[in-house]
Parts: sequence; C-alpha cells; structure tokens
Amino acid sequence: MTELSRFSFEVLRQDENFILYRGRSTDGSSQVLLRSPTSQHPTPQDLKWLEHAYSLKEELDPSWAARPIAIARHWDRTVLVMEDPGGVPLDQLLGQPLDLAFSLRIAISLSSAIGHLHRRGIIHKDIKPAHVLVTRNTGQ
Repeated sequence: MTELSRFSFEVLRQDENFILYRGRSTDGSSQVLLRSPTSQHPTPQDLKWLEHAYSLKEELDPSWAARPIAIARHWDRTVLVMEDPGGVPLDQLLGQPLDLAFSLRIAISLSSAIGHLHRRGIIHKDIKPAHVLVTRNTGQ
C-alpha cells in the first residue's frame, strides 16, 4: 500500500461532499490522487461511494481512468487513493476560450473513456466537468 505520509497534498477541487487532492511524494518520484470526504464525519452514502469506486479497480484502465489503488485512513478520514494520470479538472478550464481543435480532442477522449466504461458494463451516472481530468496540452 502507498504510505501517504510521504506525500505533500494540494487541493485540485472541492465540492460539498468530497475534496480531490494531488499528492506528490517528498522525493518527487511519484504522484497520487486522493479523494477525501469534506466532513470529519462523512455520511454512510459518502463512505459507500468510496467503497464502490474502489471496487471498480480491476475494471478500470489507467490509460482512460484514474484507477483506484487503495482505501486508506489519512487525516483521520477514510480516503480513496488513485493513480494520478495527470491533468486538471475540466471545470477549471471552462469559462475561458478553448480552441475548437482542443475542444474536439476533449470530446473524443471523453467519449472513448465512456465507451470503455460501457463495454465493461459500468455506467458512471454523474459525468460532469468536475469529474473529468484533462491534460492541458493534449486534451486527453
């Protein structure tokens, strides 16, 4: 399992239920994503969501998804640790002009990832810009 104490975390985004962090190891050799409930006492639904996301780890491929690595305790909370594919949440890129070619690359990559999910019998049910990581230079 990944030892989270060797990572320095920065917030990528936060909503009412969860905070998404990017963790960089102190020696710079690795990165992870960490999804943590915002509340010190998360709801049973939030914990169930983390467990469900973790249960999909064998179905997800790092070429098109942030694949779960572990459920762990960090900051006295249950958290989901994921491989970090890089990128930023898509909602952070909206509100500024995006060129057509970049927008099309995002659309193609997103539709491809959704296709991979559906071929594995997984339906996301909450696709929105905040839940999509995009690499700025490639649109993947």
